[in-house]
Amino acid sequence: MYKKFYGLKDKPFEITPDPRYLYLSESHREALAHLTYALNESKGFTVITGEVGTGKTTLVQMLLSRLDSHTRIAHLFNPKLGTRDFFKYICQDFGLKTDGIATKGEFLSLLHTFLMECYARRERVVLIVDEAQTLSPALLEEVRLITNLETPKAKLLQVILLGQPELDKTLAMSEFRQLKQRISLRFNLKPLNRQETGEYIVRRLKAAGARNTSLFDDDAVKEIFRYSKGIPRLINVVCDNSLMTGFVYEKHIIDRGIVREVIKDMEGPAVRKGWKAILIPAIVILAIAGVLIAWWGNLSFGDRSCEGESIQKVFRSKISKVLEVTSLDRIDRATEASQNNNSAAEQDTPASNSPEPNK
Repeated sequence: MYKKFYGLKDKPFEITPDPRYLYLSESHREALAHLTYALNESKGFTVITGEVGTGKTTLVQMLLSRLDSHTRIAHLFNPKLGTRDFFKYICQDFGLKTDGIATKGEFLSLLHTFLMECYARRERVVLIVDEAQTLSPALLEEVRLITNLETPKAKLLQVILLGQPELDKTLAMSEFRQLKQRISLRFNLKPLNRQETGEYIVRRLKAAGARNTSLFDDDAVKEIFRYSKGIPRLINVVCDNSLMTGFVYEKHIIDRGIVREVIKDMEGPAVRKGWKAILIPAIVILAIAGVLIAWWGNLSFGDRSCEGESIQKVFRSKISKVLEVTSLDRIDRATEASQNNNSAAEQDTPASNSPEPNK
């Protein structure tokens, strides 16, 4: 919708894992080097972890685009499967016919035959498991066991596990120590930093055919980084919505104001979480409760009558002291005023009791 307005051939911030838009940060380059080395050296297990949206799947797509025709790939996107469905899926993804096969043993036999044929043809066989942190313990153990399909000189199957940081916690458990010992390469993919975020945005604009790659000014990029914390997927969402909003406002340059408006819309109604929003209502409630307890001595406290009476006594004593001090102050003032009035009256009244002068 906004492509023509900004001179773009494609939408630059789609969240699909298109290798054409891959920006290789320093962390992504290291991860890609680890994956390439693992495949070239026929390593058994490789584990790549990273936060949601850091680009793990896109990175693997980039790797697969570089592989030759002598590599057979099975890519499992949703590993929440039973054991039988798991083996059926990977066999079918390798292009094997599974008609008439029903048991786990039959699937394993079919898979082993396929792996031996590929080894004879010097073909590489790779199983990629995405979202590996969702693997059940039983299925994770099955993944470990199928790597036992090997010859004395080489692994018949290579496994790449892609997952969120929860996968690291799972692998650290004692029950998976055998699997952990088989991991040849392991890498944690990090988010982009501030400079890489700006370069990432420019890279995607260029890939989309933009003539002007400065559609986002510096303040806008800073705001995008502040919100996204360098997560590429979040950067894509904010930038795509910012371009749409800029198109509506006919703004050829995206500034901080537009980005903030987009973020506000994404987050929904703001919720006050300041200490005043909590403390002030609490003080008001306590004050009202104190007044009620002080003036209504017969206020019921349910089954906790003794505790209620003690609370009432405390408030009553405090209120009584205040009233007592106030009353004494009023009495003192009244006495003082009376004395002053009497003195004034004595001065103004003639001495009627003095003896009359002799006539």
